[in-house]
Amino acid sequence: MRIVMSWLREQVGGLPPAKAVADALIRAGFEVEGLETVGGDLAGVVVGEVLSIEVVAAKKKDVRFCRVRVAELGEPGGPVASGSGEAEPGVRGIVCGAFNFEVGDRVPVALPGSVLPGGFEISSRKTYGHVSDGMICSARELGLGEDHSGILVLPAGSRIGTDVAELLGLGDEVLDIAVTPDRGYGLSVRGIAREAATAFGLPFDDPGAWGSDEPAATGADSAAGYPVRVEDTAACDRYVARTVSGVDPAARTPLDWSRRLSLAGMRPISAPVDVTNIIMLGLGQPLHAFDRAKLTGPIVVRRARAGEWLLTLDGVDRELDPEDLVIADDSGPIALAGVMGGAATEISAATTDIVLESAHFDAVTVARTARRHRLGSEASRRFERGVDPALAPVAAQRAVDLLRELAGATAEPGVTDVDHRAAPEPIVFPLGEPERLAGRPYPVDAIRRRLTDVGCLLRDPEPAEAAGSPGEPGELLVTAPSWRPDLLRPADLVEEVVRLEGYDTIPVTLPLLPAGRGLTAAQQMRRAVGRALAADGFVEVLTLPFVAEDAADALGLPAGDERRAAVRVANPIAQDASYLRTTLLSGLIATAVRNLGRGQTDLALFESGLVFREPAGAPAAVVTPPVDRRPSEDEVTALNAALPRQPRHVAVVLTGLREPAGWWGPGRAADWGDALAAAHAAAAAVGVELAVAAGDAMPWHPGRCAELSVDGRVVGYAGELHPRVLGSAGLPARTCAMELDLDALIGAALERPPVAAPAISTFPPADRDVALVTAVDVSVAAVTEALRAGAGDLLEALSLFDVYEGDQVGPDRRSLAFGLRLRAPDRTLTAAEANDARDAAVAEATSRTGAVLRG
Repeated sequence: MRIVMSWLREQVGGLPPAKAVADALIRAGFEVEGLETVGGDLAGVVVGEVLSIEVVAAKKKDVRFCRVRVAELGEPGGPVASGSGEAEPGVRGIVCGAFNFEVGDRVPVALPGSVLPGGFEISSRKTYGHVSDGMICSARELGLGEDHSGILVLPAGSRIGTDVAELLGLGDEVLDIAVTPDRGYGLSVRGIAREAATAFGLPFDDPGAWGSDEPAATGADSAAGYPVRVEDTAACDRYVARTVSGVDPAARTPLDWSRRLSLAGMRPISAPVDVTNIIMLGLGQPLHAFDRAKLTGPIVVRRARAGEWLLTLDGVDRELDPEDLVIADDSGPIALAGVMGGAATEISAATTDIVLESAHFDAVTVARTARRHRLGSEASRRFERGVDPALAPVAAQRAVDLLRELAGATAEPGVTDVDHRAAPEPIVFPLGEPERLAGRPYPVDAIRRRLTDVGCLLRDPEPAEAAGSPGEPGELLVTAPSWRPDLLRPADLVEEVVRLEGYDTIPVTLPLLPAGRGLTAAQQMRRAVGRALAADGFVEVLTLPFVAEDAADALGLPAGDERRAAVRVANPIAQDASYLRTTLLSGLIATAVRNLGRGQTDLALFESGLVFREPAGAPAAVVTPPVDRRPSEDEVTALNAALPRQPRHVAVVLTGLREPAGWWGPGRAADWGDALAAAHAAAAAVGVELAVAAGDAMPWHPGRCAELSVDGRVVGYAGELHPRVLGSAGLPARTCAMELDLDALIGAALERPPVAAPAISTFPPADRDVALVTAVDVSVAAVTEALRAGAGDLLEALSLFDVYEGDQVGPDRRSLAFGLRLRAPDRTLTAAEANDARDAAVAEATSRTGAVLRG
């Protein structure tokens, strides 16, 4: 909203400079985006009187050579060539192409050396056989509007030589204010004037209130006005109609009002249209003017009917929706209520009788109509944010007065005022609420003063009305003003008190956290996993949870795999990403491909996030609960049951070098062991140990895939990605990945008893090595577990240090060499005790896996 400061000062006297007003509005919660000074770039333009006119014939069009007096006799004006060799003090010869002025008219003259808006410098030049010593200006050349059809003719009594900028009051300032949706009253000079007056403690005479000098508005017989019938009183709770006749079609809007409209961002059109815009900008009430001669029958406010069309003022023929609120007569719809009028009843240059509409429409209805037809307007912008319903008759009367003044109109007797407004409900306001919400005390007198500044009516509750105990002294009954439909509850009133007292008066304090609260055990474990992977050289990424419909095909997931049951988003941000991910690998692979395309060839990425799986069983039918109440527990349960399962996973992708090359060596490429090591690091961070077995699951390579489990439950896989997946995605060969169900890991960790700190023995260890020959299909994990069980409590550490396959062990056989470290907490082990523990371990491995001690 562009607020012209001269207009604002008419409503609030004594305002300080515009910069101070802007700062005060910012402190009051308004977004002042700019302060523009206008008219200061107009210098050297004076009032001139046309002395003579000579028509000069030219090839394309005739022009006129004019002798113009720019200084009174006896005043400095300088001798100037007139084109005929004659020189006369104070008179200049000027060539002009306009024909709308005559001898004796007063016109604005830009003298040589002056600069017009836009940096256009005026100089003397010879043209059409004459010396043109200046320029006679149009309104657009002076920056007063868009009219360039002819010269701006000044009032006849304008003193010759007077500075035009001073004469017309062109110097002004404009505030550019971004009005938030909850402050619709700020879309008017009236609303901003109230805020400015409050900020500086100045008196404010509300122009939206009835005055004592307007008996026509208060005493008119509403039955004598133009007939109006409101069928939908919920969407239109007030409709005022006024009729004027005898409008002068040739009447022009005075220059000062045209100037204000232009500075406020509106284009002056004609006196009747300009009057409606003046009222809308000044008071905030949109008006619409109908050509009375084009109306047939009474005005009806109703919903549109199926099959109806309306040609709006922008020249578009629109098919109406049954939800559209329209203004109609016997011929059908003639306007979209609160949005735009129709072309059939448009004001024209021949209009002499006008019916003025000043109504209050429902904000939601207008907003939906404007969006449905993609037709935003200055009127809909205000109705969407809330217009003062008490303003309708006042605005109509002000428009009638202006039409009488500017266009010679006559107001017909009678006022139509269809009023279905509901009585306002007072808000029970605890006086301690501002301190409770803002965190600083507010005196009772300050609360009352600020609510009164807003326009609220205050009264103390009667004993029977008071909440709590009868006669509760700490409450007020507050009735919000009609222009503030956003004040609905105590918190809204608190905001008004706080912003008017100043947000900067609220102390900055840190909140006091309740004792005993902090991260849960599960949250701590999730963070521990992230720290462990970061410490291992992985870089965390965050990918969008939305994937394409063919994401499962890209990963080669088989039919029946639960990861194929993706959940579709009802309102996707993109049609090629309309499903929720069932695995983190889709996003990680896409991220790796993007980085490879930008030259990053050595990657170790990880992500922790939610995946989404269809709920078990058939999806339940869900009924969306209404928004005017809190859903019941049964409704919440039904909604939760319909949601997809959302387990948290952690995954990694590695490609390129795991250890960088340098002077120390060629580096080492990432392999499946690094992906497996990442899984072990994540599991160790939460305090569990993974069991590893050969696996076969897409998108991993069937021969290089490890199945990872905890307590017999499979929680993930690690290894090389399948060549088909790599080829489809464009990743290098031997790219590795790992994905774990992090919630399952944490759940297993939380089920375990607290870990007791191990005792550190001061006695020396006994090391024993064993080599066992097993079948190649026996997993190392199974042999390791058997050795641990057989060695018992004396086993401190167990490690595999060699694997051999060859002729010495036979076909389909391999040798696994383990190192056992044995130690007792209370004594030094004898050789016999160490050998017995080793032999027990070998025996258990033989029993479980068929392994034999290698000779």
